[in-house]
Amino acid sequence: MCKFRCGGNMQITYQDKKKGVIELRPETLDDLWHLSHIVAEGDIVSSKTTRRIQDTSGDKIRNDRGVKRTFTLGVLVESVSFHLFTGKLRIIGSIVKGPEDLIPLGSHHTIEAKLNTPLKIEKEKWSKYVLGRIKQSIDASKKLSSIIVLLEDDTADLGLMRQFGIEYFGPIVGNISGKRVISKNRKKNIEKFYQTVVDSILKFNEVQTIIIAGPGFYKNDFLKFLEDKHPDLAKKSILENTGSGGRVGINEVLKNGVVEKLATENRVAFEISAIDNILKEIAMDSQLVVYGKKQTIDAINLGAVEKLLVLDTMVRSEDLESAMDMVENMSGEVLVISSQHDGGKQLGALGGLAATLRYPIS
Repeated sequence: MCKFRCGGNMQITYQDKKKGVIELRPETLDDLWHLSHIVAEGDIVSSKTTRRIQDTSGDKIRNDRGVKRTFTLGVLVESVSFHLFTGKLRIIGSIVKGPEDLIPLGSHHTIEAKLNTPLKIEKEKWSKYVLGRIKQSIDASKKLSSIIVLLEDDTADLGLMRQFGIEYFGPIVGNISGKRVISKNRKKNIEKFYQTVVDSILKFNEVQTIIIAGPGFYKNDFLKFLEDKHPDLAKKSILENTGSGGRVGINEVLKNGVVEKLATENRVAFEISAIDNILKEIAMDSQLVVYGKKQTIDAINLGAVEKLLVLDTMVRSEDLESAMDMVENMSGEVLVISSQHDGGKQLGALGGLAATLRYPIS
């Protein structure tokens, strides 16, 4: 089910500060997500790539599709896109480096960043924010993931905690007859269903915590199954009540703070909690909160911001990076919020910027 490697850490494989070049090797899906916010328009990005090269001689056969060749190409970046559901990072630009006898300079090319393949990035200026993001991605990739297992009747949904948000898997559906239907195979079918859920969990490497949740007693039965059949997984597991099943239940687990208590470094739970605090302040008509670009920038310029929340898709504005640096220089806290989870969407609805204040400014 998990087609991505879930362990390892991003590595800096080469660095030349004078030339503004850093080469990174992504090893997880989170790393690719971080790279999508590190690479920007105007950068030169180089990586090994494979292209089909046509025979340009006059003897070429009409239906000849050419020969696949692998070489290093560099593109002047025009756009960057991270596709959450396919886990692909695409960098589009015009070719500025490469074997000119094979590839015409200036033509367009898409570099698809791949796991375990180095990506060389050349910038005119490496901002404090971007360098901090590289450090954050390297540090975070050393930490282990948590999985939320949401059980309801004969259905299980999994939520893998990633920095960019929740990666959902499922539903996993069992073939269990209802309580009122007498079936000699019922217990066997339940155990088979539970084992299928376990097999799905085991596809992820080095899971630190398993949160077993749901609205009924099935979560308790599943934990007992783990204690009997998979004691190593049972030791990593905790129970959590929810009022709903499915993805709604998974989000309920996030909002009640259990993940944050278990892994205070976990970005998603931390970010959702920060957004919830902002929304509570707004609901109380508090004078210690601002949101929207103009109001938030004004508060930053006044030195009033205690904690700044910035939507990740807005960070590339140079004015915004300067504003973020200003907050940190005045001993404030800056939190970049992923746009890939519900909290990020809520911040987007507020204009992408919000802040709590040290004192009222109006």
